[in-house]
Amino acid sequence: MRQGMSHNARSAMFAPLDQTGRAEAVTTRLMDAITLGLLTDGEHLPSEAELAGQFGVSTVTVREALVALRQHGLVETRRGRGGGSFVKAPAEPSRASWQERLRLISLSDLRDVGDHYLAVAGAAAKLAAERSSPEDIERLVLATEDIRTATGTEASRAERQFHLEVAAAAQSPRLTHQEVQLQSERGGLLWLPFGADESQQAAYAEHRAITGAIAQADGDLARKLTEEHILDAIHRLADVHLTLLAP
Repeated sequence: MRQGMSHNARSAMFAPLDQTGRAEAVTTRLMDAITLGLLTDGEHLPSEAELAGQFGVSTVTVREALVALRQHGLVETRRGRGGGSFVKAPAEPSRASWQERLRLISLSDLRDVGDHYLAVAGAAAKLAAERSSPEDIERLVLATEDIRTATGTEASRAERQFHLEVAAAAQSPRLTHQEVQLQSERGGLLWLPFGADESQQAAYAEHRAITGAIAQADGDLARKLTEEHILDAIHRLADVHLTLLAP
């Protein structure tokens, strides 16, 4: 069963912004969380005052950000008792939509994003093995099981959630932010659903191995397995990219 965002991931998501007073920064942070499925459909957001305190900005800035999110159809506001701002998860992109996105990216750009993701995820896995708590390990086990049972776009979301949980287990807000930013940009293409059962089963086995290495506090192995997992995803995506460009 899908779990909500972990405490560490949520803490990183709602950490104070580097630059205060910028509604765009608050909008981007919340938009990333919603579009990546880190904030779930129908979830009640904290109050404007609570969000302002968490982000380290004014309530006016938060209010402007919520207006922008409503305009994007990602948040709805309900009045009266039990009211407030609630998440509206966007519709999943169609197969044709993500194929077009992938087709428009150059192979060199795709590999560059993959290299960046490789560095971030590998470092996060190593640190997670050194710093994770029993609760972190439990969430990684649950996230791994989500990958085993999910299909289609749910499998893609489960994959992204797993890597976010690894970054959160590393106890590094900066790495967690990097993970979110990469996923919300082109890095999310790495985990597009390809529909092959054998590919999903292989991913499940790889995630079990990564989780096992983290649980055993073997940072070098956790990093190695994570890098191999991501390299496989990069190569697979590059193959799909070339197929889309073929006449």
